Amino acid sequence: MKRSGECRKHQRWSWIQTHVNMSRKPSNRYSEMPMRVTDSRMSMANATPQSNNVFGKLNIPKPHSTTSERRTSFFGKGVGMSAGGQRNSIFGTYGGSEKIKDPRPLHDKTFVQQCIKELCEFLGDNGFPASISVKSLQSPSTKEFLKIFEFIYILLDPTFQMPTAKVEEEIPRILRDLRYPFPLSKSSMYSIGAPHTWPQALGALIWLIDTVRVFNSWKGQDVLFGDFSDGFTELEDGMEYSKLFLEYSSKTYNKFMQGADTFEDEDADYLSHLKRLYNVDEALLESQQEKHRVLMSEVERLEKESHNDRLTGQRTEKLKLHSDLQKLQSYRTRMESFKSHQENKVTALSEELEAANLQLDSLKREQARLQHILENQKFTPADIERINRERNELQQNVNTLSRSLEEAQQLVWNEEITLSKTKERAEAKLTEYHKLARMLKLIPQSAENACGHDFEIKIVNDYGQTTATQIRTQIQNPLKSMLADVEEEFSNVTNMKLSLDETVEQIKSNISEKLNDIKQLKDQIRRLDEQLERDMQDMAHEEEKWAADMVSAESHKKLLEKKVMAGHEEAEEQLKAAQQQYHLVLQETKEESRMVANNLTHVFTAVVNHLDIIEKHCNDQVKKMEKMNEVIHEDQADLQQLKEMVENFVARANVF
Repeated sequence: MKRSGECRKHQRWSWIQTHVNMSRKPSNRYSEMPMRVTDSRMSMANATPQSNNVFGKLNIPKPHSTTSERRTSFFGKGVGMSAGGQRNSIFGTYGGSEKIKDPRPLHDKTFVQQCIKELCEFLGDNGFPASISVKSLQSPSTKEFLKIFEFIYILLDPTFQMPTAKVEEEIPRILRDLRYPFPLSKSSMYSIGAPHTWPQALGALIWLIDTVRVFNSWKGQDVLFGDFSDGFTELEDGMEYSKLFLEYSSKTYNKFMQGADTFEDEDADYLSHLKRLYNVDEALLESQQEKHRVLMSEVERLEKESHNDRLTGQRTEKLKLHSDLQKLQSYRTRMESFKSHQENKVTALSEELEAANLQLDSLKREQARLQHILENQKFTPADIERINRERNELQQNVNTLSRSLEEAQQLVWNEEITLSKTKERAEAKLTEYHKLARMLKLIPQSAENACGHDFEIKIVNDYGQTTATQIRTQIQNPLKSMLADVEEEFSNVTNMKLSLDETVEQIKSNISEKLNDIKQLKDQIRRLDEQLERDMQDMAHEEEKWAADMVSAESHKKLLEKKVMAGHEEAEEQLKAAQQQYHLVLQETKEESRMVANNLTHVFTAVVNHLDIIEKHCNDQVKKMEKMNEVIHEDQADLQQLKEMVENFVARANVF
């Protein structure tokens, strides 16, 4: 039995050391919680030796790759630091209504595909009733999303039933109750399969799957009601370990609050205490570390081989070729549009060329006719001079028209260049408009802020007044109406905010008044407590005095009994009557004391509840005290009379 206990200690210490060494290696997973210090700080907090299998299978992180990103906190720089550089408590930093930005690359297609594949595998492994595939999860409908969410949540709560009304409000509320750290808007539930809303919903499902896995790993460990019959020594070791761990945590936390990020001395001290506590076998520990180093080198070798895998290279080449194909297809589309535009221009120029050829043929026929007339007609020198002059003038006109034609062609060319540049600028503006519209969730038509309007401007080849009017009708008028609605809603919200501010101020004033009233009531209660304590002390003194009187009376009674043993019959009757009266007075006094104590107890309890009841009970107690004092005075008078009677009897006895 002792040998098995030592083996268990060695196994637990080996697990602790292995987990410490592995947790100090950087991990490739994306961080979902803020982390200011390095990964080595996680080793001590996770070194719990109470079980050899805390969360099922031991998770060995992969070695840090050269291309992996450094883990950062999504709360931004300087969180938890005051203006002077000292750390403040995190309870005053993250408690507001500030929305936390999701650090996961949900807009990365590769990451989204990995998440879809993981979701599909999880649903298949857990027996999802409907048929599901990676293709159907690219853009699922709202009905499919609700079925998947209900199936996963039933794994956490078997009694869960999906509500039939206001599902778009219930699902974000359920995620908030589960402490999902990132916001999921109600509007995204209406179009769950849209490209801008599906990644956020997919991230929530992946987080819910991780929650189910952690829940299942905890559920199978009998954390609350485990069998401790065979491990009483482990409980004692756990107490010693808890003491060491609390001391280590307090020291490191104090240094952490003072600005330190590394705790090598504390770590070494903590490990040495653990070694002494569990009687660690150094040789066994070194052999386990050597095995771990061999396994890690094997993992690194396998990872390097996987990087050189032909299939991975072919997949990368396929992705590159696919991107090139998309670029070529877009270029082909642009070229086809340009070709159609050029064909239209060629058709127009062909028509102009045909018209010019027809005009040239007519001019040639006219020239032939005139040449025929010239050959068959006899001209005088004056006619020849006149014809030459007219020919020169016509030649000058032809030259002038040729220059005008060249200038017109150059002007047309310049205008075409200007038009192409204008189209490029218009396309750039249009691209910027589409980008801004997507940021504002105005496109596509099913977007959140589109309200059913189509704000997307199609690319057209020929722009004109009709196109501008159509765009103005399609875009400008709905935007004006939306701006008017937004301004109206903004004014309503502003008025509501002002009214809420007034309400808050009024509530603050009421709170201050109530605080003053509470302070006054506390002062009154304190004064009453002091008065009650004084009264109790007075009563204690009175009881002591009564006890002393009773003792003296008892001794005096015994003396009288000795002296009047053979006394007179009348004296015996008087003595018996005096004793009966004494016992009656004593019983009444005790009853009155008990009643007074009970009443004072009830008064003290009622003081905390209500001030009026306190005053009433105090008045009642004062009256009862007066009555009791009167009774006490009467008893004292009777006792004095009894003493006088006894003295007279003693005197008479002495005389006899």
